[in-house]
Amino acid sequence: MRYRPRRAAALAGVLCGLLIALAPAVPASAHARLVRTTPAAGTVVGSRPPEVLLTFSEPVSAVAGRIKVVGPDGERADRGEPVPRGSVVVIPVGAGAPVGTYLVSYRVISADGHPIGGAFSYSVRERTAIPIARDEGSGSGTDPLVRGLIPVAKYLGYAGLVLIIGPALVLIALWPRRLPRRKPARLVWLGVSLVGLSTVAGLLLQAPYTTGTPLTGITAGGVRDVLGTSLGAMYLVRLAVLGAAALLLRPLLAGRGGIAGRALLAILAVVGLATWPLAGHPAVSPVPPVTVLADAAHLAAMAVWLGGLVMLIGFLLRQAGQTELLAILPIWSRWAVAAVGTLVLAGTLNAVVEVQTPKALLTTTYGWLILAKVGLVAAVLGVAYWSRRMVQAGTAADRPGRLRRLVGVEIAGTAVVVAVAAALVQTTPGRTASAATDAEAVPAMPYTTMLTSNLVDLRVEIAPARTGSNTVRLYATTADEGPKTVAEWKASAAPDGTGLEPIGIPLLPITDNQALGDIVLPHAGTWVFRFTVRLTEIDQTTVTAAVKVT
Repeated sequence: MRYRPRRAAALAGVLCGLLIALAPAVPASAHARLVRTTPAAGTVVGSRPPEVLLTFSEPVSAVAGRIKVVGPDGERADRGEPVPRGSVVVIPVGAGAPVGTYLVSYRVISADGHPIGGAFSYSVRERTAIPIARDEGSGSGTDPLVRGLIPVAKYLGYAGLVLIIGPALVLIALWPRRLPRRKPARLVWLGVSLVGLSTVAGLLLQAPYTTGTPLTGITAGGVRDVLGTSLGAMYLVRLAVLGAAALLLRPLLAGRGGIAGRALLAILAVVGLATWPLAGHPAVSPVPPVTVLADAAHLAAMAVWLGGLVMLIGFLLRQAGQTELLAILPIWSRWAVAAVGTLVLAGTLNAVVEVQTPKALLTTTYGWLILAKVGLVAAVLGVAYWSRRMVQAGTAADRPGRLRRLVGVEIAGTAVVVAVAAALVQTTPGRTASAATDAEAVPAMPYTTMLTSNLVDLRVEIAPARTGSNTVRLYATTADEGPKTVAEWKASAAPDGTGLEPIGIPLLPITDNQALGDIVLPHAGTWVFRFTVRLTEIDQTTVTAAVKVT
């Protein structure tokens, strides 16, 4: 078959397309979670707290202007800037805050760069209507375009790594002297461009991603704020390493350069690879030194294997002679075995740390992606086994066409594996997702009953009848189940047999015979709910229900 110079470039384009097309369109939810607040959400405290504490599952940083406490009067009750202390954010509250219900709104950034936002309320001495936070011009979510472009930027970075490391290694250590270097060197420079583009794009996109503003809202101040984070520092280090590596690559790709240049390039490669795990899940795992090293090794092995396969199918198997292939293929085969072994070991280690339990492996998206990745790797290794057998038997140089087909299958399969691996970067780790599920527990069955009186029948629904926030729905009907008009609703709940004051339940009339309310039940046990329904100026009735709360 006649060699066509554009085939390798087309192959690189297909590889990049696979990385993008086979990955999720949007990133997953944030990778840290709010585990505790002080005061606790929904509770009534006896005195004004001097500060509000937000405790997350991992270290976070505050988004400027996006953390606030709104008092019962609708005015800001927080004083000064919030102070992040590792996984705890401290929000100072003014001493003159009035009695009533407070709204706490927050948006922070997890250590791996993902935003976490939400709100909750607490009350001082008595419950009042939840205040409304005034719009101060900042977005409340993530712009869909920004959310879609961030994973694209990440995947282009992985494609760039593949096109730098594998092809450069082959050109420096295995390339025959007689073969031209210009076209394969273009793959390396394409990889350098992709990594640079990915890093700059990631840096620019992180600003609106963290603040919740549109893509058009990128500002110098927002980018400066990103540069002040650990994620921004890793982006800068990556760009610096990329620039220095480009200077060293030029003579080495041309077949010049000595041992000192190669050694320095190897050091830069290690530093550059480390910026990926240091800006992601491994840096905030229970054992960061182990997972950072394992993830860097995993990336390097992936780039050597897949990048080397691109060089084989795009150039060497088409241009090298039989004698040259007999010398090159056994060496490449040993490299591939070492890379695959590193992939398996490092991937297994990271999976154990990030998943932690068999339950998380089977019940979380992260666990499912791990299983999918394992299955794909097993299939690719099966194909690689036959390629290695051809090399060991000495028939690969005689039948390069068959070896090209096998290598092509390896590339396609490995590209899918890399896409799954890239999706894992955007997915909440199994240890975090499983912990969040366990914390929420399995919802209890809602409580439903019909309470009757001589004036009205009252259907009561309390969901989910468990500790925490519960929704109360009331339906007033006649004896024949027709609607009954209600002039006024009142409701309260108290733990049975404790003598404690009941908690009032604010009710909102939905229709003439329906009302809706919400109550936070602080502990499990039997709660007595009391409902008072006034039909006219003189007709009023009260009914009660004992509800078991889990």
